[in-house]
Amino acid sequence: MILHIISGLGIGGAEASLVQIATALQARGLPQHVVCAGTLDDHAEELRLRGVGVTVLGINSAAYLPGGIIRIARMIRKLDPAVVQGWMYHGNILAAFAHRLAYRRTRRRLYWNLRASNMDAARYGRVIRLGAMLSRWPDLMIANSQAGAQFHIDHGFRPRRMVVIGNGIDTQKFRPDADARAALRAQLGIPADAVVAIHAARVDPMKDHPALLAAMAAVPQVHGLLVGAGTETLRVPENVRALGLRRDLARLYATADIVVSSSAFGEGFSNVVAEGMSVGLIPVATDVGDAREIVGDAGYVVAPSDVASLAGALAAAASGPAADRLARSLRARARMIGQFPLSMTIEAYARLYDSGCAALSEPATAPLPTP
Repeated sequence: MILHIISGLGIGGAEASLVQIATALQARGLPQHVVCAGTLDDHAEELRLRGVGVTVLGINSAAYLPGGIIRIARMIRKLDPAVVQGWMYHGNILAAFAHRLAYRRTRRRLYWNLRASNMDAARYGRVIRLGAMLSRWPDLMIANSQAGAQFHIDHGFRPRRMVVIGNGIDTQKFRPDADARAALRAQLGIPADAVVAIHAARVDPMKDHPALLAAMAAVPQVHGLLVGAGTETLRVPENVRALGLRRDLARLYATADIVVSSSAFGEGFSNVVAEGMSVGLIPVATDVGDAREIVGDAGYVVAPSDVASLAGALAAAASGPAADRLARSLRARARMIGQFPLSMTIEAYARLYDSGCAALSEPATAPLPTP
């Protein structure tokens, strides 16, 4: 069994990746169980419907963390998983302490999952420093971006072993859909010939909505769609519509022509950019995390928080001959199919978890096999 520990199961890239990986491996016959430290959230029922066990601890205050660690340690002793897998900073720390508290009756492995890159030290410095202090505990760290792996090493993380596995994209779910495009444009009152840029992100300083809105105001010829929790509260230019939290993102991508990421910091592997590219959208992204590796020659990468450059990239993506835009669209989707398919990510995790399971019968000195 693989026991995953994450702070919450809301809408987000890490949460979506966990669901994809856990459900795919459960279907292959490798049992999975997810511990959600927070309250019941969006993905819990989806996991349960696909046979993945879910335990919700309901921790809503730091004062309850010691009790949560004790409960997770008891679960580890009861379930005896081959691998305890933390997700993101708080999930990693919970996993580390619970793994130690449960003691080792077997060759159980501890894995960490790092999902961010250049995080803001003012907001995240304390948890990053704690992670660095504990970073020799895990048998393996998995980063979802090269930039994220390097950032954490530069900030004192000293992993025994680090691997990079990018987020996989379900290219069948995220694909061009002419019917959805026509229907949603009619529903939203967007002309059929309009050029539409979509930005999907919760309102958070990391996502830098102010820079995005300033750039959109400078390109009135481009229609903007904002999707994500809190966007409905923003004051937006006349050419932008804010839709708030939506659960039909795959269809909404099909409405657009351009996918935008304006993040100022913190992104590792942007699911939004990759999902939009899988639908055939031209990417415009800030140079954060592995944006350049994802975008390749299909779109534009600009400096973070540079409004003029972001506006220029949006204008360039929206202009030019239709044949050139079509060529970029086709390159974007082909890049996701060829380099970042979900199947490749699932296989990489399966190899790592198989290594952890094999360790149960190996001598203590045996090295962890290379995936």
